[in-house]
Amino acid sequence: MAAIIATSDMFNSQSLGLRTLPPLSLYIHIPWCVKKCPYCDFNSHEINGDISILEDEYVAGLTRDLEIALPQIWGRRVVSVFFGGGTPSLFSARSIDTILTTIRTLLPLENYAEVSLEANPGTFEAQKFADFQAAGINRLSIGIQSFNPIHLQKLGRIHNDREAHRAVEIAQRNFDNVNLDLMYALPNQTLEEARNDIETACAFGVQHISAYQLTLEPNTLFHRYPPPLPNDDLSAEIQLMVEEELESSSYINYETSAFAHLGYKSQHNLNYWLFGDYLGIGAGAHSKISFADKIVRQMRYKNPREYLVKIVLDTIVPNMLMQEQHEVSRDDRQFEFLMNALRLTRGFEIGMFQERTGISITAIQQQLDEAEQRGLMVRDHHRIIPTFTGRRFLNDLLQIFLPDKSNI
Repeated sequence: MAAIIATSDMFNSQSLGLRTLPPLSLYIHIPWCVKKCPYCDFNSHEINGDISILEDEYVAGLTRDLEIALPQIWGRRVVSVFFGGGTPSLFSARSIDTILTTIRTLLPLENYAEVSLEANPGTFEAQKFADFQAAGINRLSIGIQSFNPIHLQKLGRIHNDREAHRAVEIAQRNFDNVNLDLMYALPNQTLEEARNDIETACAFGVQHISAYQLTLEPNTLFHRYPPPLPNDDLSAEIQLMVEEELESSSYINYETSAFAHLGYKSQHNLNYWLFGDYLGIGAGAHSKISFADKIVRQMRYKNPREYLVKIVLDTIVPNMLMQEQHEVSRDDRQFEFLMNALRLTRGFEIGMFQERTGISITAIQQQLDEAEQRGLMVRDHHRIIPTFTGRRFLNDLLQIFLPDKSNI
């Protein structure tokens, strides 16, 4: 029997009074990688053997997964699709085309919906990526991480600096919307080495750059055996340099780690940060789905083999596919909205708080007053916006809104 973990109020909810449901995105998880990186805490698994043997079975499982989920999202249009992983570019263009055809058959997609695929430079083949574009992928996100061969090796990446450059060049020949993922504050990284990485990325002129500080996540090799990272002062200096270099190259810093040229913000990620809905299919995929009377979070089984077995069993016993499922409590709705929306440089429209959570903004009046008095945010009648200090010390800002501080 499936181990459904639920809160006590899962089946005893009050009506949220949501006047409209938020936009809905679709996330597809491809859980395999050539090699597990030592800093990665995502649900990814090294390939044992030929991935083509797994593909057909997994694609069939994704189709069944989507069919099972359909009753939860009847009549709702999908605003974006995102293939994440793992390394989705390990799959053939034929498989990606099959999945997208299934999606178009079962769900209404918005016109010009953003359809993203994550790719690893070590899996780039020119024809394959032309075929991805032909299948309907219109945004490519490349996990570069660094253009420095020494840092790539320390990060356990399977590509080198030459392959990183070649990957970007192939992507730009086939796609009009390309994102580069970069990391900074790497083991033994100097300010100038970090500057070289960001300048190289900017020189390509891609539409979007995501720049993250390397953090040591639990259950990773780096967490068990920490590498020598830059100290806090140097890390802060690198972060400031990254932001200044990107700004000077006309990138807009619209979220903590996201920078885009005008008109190229990630629609999928914006929906996530603004507490929109998303249906996640695939091994370990997460979902957040709103109904008129509740908001539900789900997580499918993480292990790919177990996930595929549960899909078969779900046809006999409903809900076998879910490893975890719970209704989001009132306190958690409030905090989760703020935890994401306050990452945005322009914050959020005040009316959206109630629209997405079912809670009046007056419920957090005391916390808003405290945050404003401490110089961590500003507000008017229309928007709530984190200040530069609030963005730099985001954890301090969010601490104010933790549920145990709430008087509601």
